[in-house]
Amino acid sequence: MSFKTHGSGRPQRSASSFRRGGRPSGGRSGGRNKGPAKQYIHPSKFINKAAVREDEVAYVPKNVFDDFPFGAELRANIRAKGYKNPSPIQDQAIPEIIAGKDVIGLANTGTGKTAAFLLPIIERMSGIMLRPSVLIVAPTRELAQQIDEEFRVFSRGLGLYSALIVGGVNVDRQLRDLKRRPHFIIGTPGRLKDLIDKRHLQMKNMSTLVLDEADRMLDMGFLPDIRAIVKEMPKERQSLFFSATITPDIEALVHDFLRDPVTISVRTTETSDHVEQSIIEARDKTHKLELLTDMLHQDDYSKVLVFGETKFGVQRLSDHLSNSGHPSVAIHGNKNQSQRQKALRQFKDEHVKVMVATDVAARGLDIPNVTHVINFDTPQTYSDYVHRIGRTGRGGARGRAHTFIDTQR
Repeated sequence: MSFKTHGSGRPQRSASSFRRGGRPSGGRSGGRNKGPAKQYIHPSKFINKAAVREDEVAYVPKNVFDDFPFGAELRANIRAKGYKNPSPIQDQAIPEIIAGKDVIGLANTGTGKTAAFLLPIIERMSGIMLRPSVLIVAPTRELAQQIDEEFRVFSRGLGLYSALIVGGVNVDRQLRDLKRRPHFIIGTPGRLKDLIDKRHLQMKNMSTLVLDEADRMLDMGFLPDIRAIVKEMPKERQSLFFSATITPDIEALVHDFLRDPVTISVRTTETSDHVEQSIIEARDKTHKLELLTDMLHQDDYSKVLVFGETKFGVQRLSDHLSNSGHPSVAIHGNKNQSQRQKALRQFKDEHVKVMVATDVAARGLDIPNVTHVINFDTPQTYSDYVHRIGRTGRGGARGRAHTFIDTQR
């Protein structure tokens, strides 16, 4: 069976047939899907020769972690994590945050920005009696969970506690955690606003606000919730915004929420510029499945993120891959929080080589060392495409992205 690619992809062998049919890859979503109509994206936009990284000048940090004025316990936790030389955002943001300044951090996802804001805040919180004092807001449950996990690693032995306040899970445990008066509140906008409205969460002692992936939160429609949350906080506080881009909405938030902020930009060129992108033509869904299964037989497809359009389709594709000898997990809106966390952990720890996801479920995830992103179904918008392929090619690694399209006649 023939296999046709355009761009930087290379020909693959065909695999055994998948007997269930389906609608063509480039078509509109079926009747189950609601929401805006899918944008047409010309196939040429899915093709790009990756920029040559050798032309980039390696960043030389001004500091090592031992240079920062951290206490002995925090230094030990940093060393246990294996950190020695800070990333650019850590190198430049940590001194400004320690100095108490408001900061706008512009950095690509996967550049170590979580540690850039956690470490100086953890150091400052040692011995602080007012609780809770720190509010960290993230766009998705998974990102909030990752921040909380990193907080627990860095704060080990320091007597600091956090509460994870996110939607989609039972609120009772979160209410119990709040009664312990944790130092850090880490959560998503919707659930945070809900608990503030019900007076379960008080903002009066909050001295530090962190908005992580602020641009993503605005894209997801959280601006009203964010404004309502910040309105409850003291005006005298330190505010830290981290974003991949500066948009007019972000500028408006900066004007309203930050005081004389220091802007730190360590963004490289767009992530997609460093990802080898190609299209793969397929006649129908059965053909796509054959080609995908064959690609996964190759050794260099070692950690693969596959995007599908619907929750049902993502689950069925994951089950098919697992039954075909390619261990796979699925992450989508029909999974509860514990199921999503288990699937994410299996993929991050490389117990499975493939994760199949919908766009909404995968937003905000920071997964290291993804070798390939495969768009089994084309995205709703080009912005979604950029977000998808940005999950590979991070931290200097080579990334590849393939997008299935209908056979061109």
